[in-house]
Amino acid sequence: MAHSFGAMSVAQLSTLIQTAAVDPLEVTQAVLDGIDAYADRAVFTAVLRDRALEEAMVSSKRLREGRSRGMLDGIPIAWKDLFDIKGRTTTAGSTVLSTGPAAQTDAAVVAALKQAGMISIACTNMSEFAFSGLGLNPHFGTPENPISRDVPRIPGGSSSGAGVAVAAGLVPVAMGTDTGGSVRIPAAFNGIVGYKATRGRYPMNGVYPLAKSLDSLGPLCRTVKDAVWIDAALRGTPFPLMVARPVAGLEIVVPDNVVFDGAQSGVVAAFEAGLDRLAAAGASITRITIPAFDAILGLMTRYGALVTAEAFALHRERLAGPAADDMDRRVVVRTRLGEKITLADYLTILEARERLIADVARRVGSSLVAFPSVAHVAPPIAPLEADDELFFATNGQTLRNTMLGNFLDWCGVSIPCGTGDANMPVGLLLSAVAGQDEAVLGAALAAEEIIRKDLS
Repeated sequence: MAHSFGAMSVAQLSTLIQTAAVDPLEVTQAVLDGIDAYADRAVFTAVLRDRALEEAMVSSKRLREGRSRGMLDGIPIAWKDLFDIKGRTTTAGSTVLSTGPAAQTDAAVVAALKQAGMISIACTNMSEFAFSGLGLNPHFGTPENPISRDVPRIPGGSSSGAGVAVAAGLVPVAMGTDTGGSVRIPAAFNGIVGYKATRGRYPMNGVYPLAKSLDSLGPLCRTVKDAVWIDAALRGTPFPLMVARPVAGLEIVVPDNVVFDGAQSGVVAAFEAGLDRLAAAGASITRITIPAFDAILGLMTRYGALVTAEAFALHRERLAGPAADDMDRRVVVRTRLGEKITLADYLTILEARERLIADVARRVGSSLVAFPSVAHVAPPIAPLEADDELFFATNGQTLRNTMLGNFLDWCGVSIPCGTGDANMPVGLLLSAVAGQDEAVLGAALAAEEIIRKDLS
């Protein structure tokens, strides 16, 4: 490949395109060539070659005629395979959907970024039906974490292919969804940035659901600035209106309960080092207990998980028929747990959720909340494939920190802060209460360079 356009940030590549140093068609062809040459064939479920080249030609013509649609015009993007792409069947990582009808229209967010001039280049692999934080997929294969140098390690899920595609330098940005951590986990495991927007910030039309009371989405990319640009386009804003918040005086609370339980020492060390750098730059760090975290785990133990109840409701007919035999056995087991959650249990969870969201909002206020995105680095694939008990235990541990934010309706950004065991990436998660996306993105814009300082 002559140029590694896929390894550039959105902002870096945009500069080249907008100054006519490169043409969108050249960029698109080079990215397609890079995808073709990449050895791991499990990263993508489909390459949208014809569509990408057509969109690139239209973008090229616009730019030559001086009609740029803005900073994202000509930038390639990959889509997790639960966003509808017109003319293609959305698989949601499952072969049981592969014979279904093709989408009649693009998902609303796909259409929004097409309107901004972006080039839809491919669909990325994922955990089946988005129901795992690990990223294993028995149907389309499991994408290997490109950062690992010892053994094949998991990519994180459920936006597994999206995380790998960006980390491997195949695309500058990929769009994922996040119901329990599915953007922030692969971002942390692969050493990139992942932004989970507040649920409802963008339209979910044409996005295959998992649990509608928890589903959200966001980009996996190289920098916070890239996430800000994508956010602006998804909200129909021609230019990002985000203002970087000075780190000096930034109020950050760090929970001292739940999120560090069982954490690997290397993860804690990398996180604390990032936190120390923020404090040295003038951020105010306060350690507090957030009782809601323990309460959420208690609710799950007593009544079951909210995501499991809603996933079972979505898939109950499928699980009762022959299609269950063609699904990932681990997804089937997890989803069937929802059958045990009664309507009374479900309503109890929802009522408790409202109380806990309000309680945490009072305790946290306008402060940001910081803790490790995941309490461990990406583990090896082979043991998880061989041992279902280990799979379920690891999946629960992997999702634990991030799912707290989904339950509480938070927004958040995972930023690489160092490395842990086996020199694998660690993510520092900055979160804020629902609707404070501008605050968390603005803080992350300024804090990113400090958090990432001295990273190789």
